[in-house]
Amino acid sequence: QVQLRESGPGLLKASHTLSLTCTVTGPAITTAYWAWIRHLPGKGMEWMGLVTYEGGTIVSPPLKSRATISRDTAKNQVFLQLNNVTPEDTAVYYCTRQRPSRGNQNDVWGQGTQVIVSS
Repeated sequence: QVQLRESGPGLLKASHTLSLTCTVTGPAITTAYWAWIRHLPGKGMEWMGLVTYEGGTIVSPPLKSRATISRDTAKNQVFLQLNNVTPEDTAVYYCTRQRPSRGNQNDVWGQGTQVIVSS
């Protein structure tokens, strides 16, 4: 059984920093890649980045200057930090399991957490 759950603030102000936590239950996070994906109203899904088996990270180029992905293997948690947020960052944020051996399929998703950024 694999279970992912996102947690963090639902509301924050422009210019502040968004910090989200993904808690993974079941497998150790060292056994897969774990990604952050968000659904933007009127825009659709946007892949944000991931952390690898070894703890390396990849961030989508448009977000590279603002987003940081990290992990804590002892707590089996993955984190997303997004600096200097704007109302355009309002979205539902998901963490997912991404399988490089399965065509980079995002096969397990958390329930998502709504984040609203006010001006």
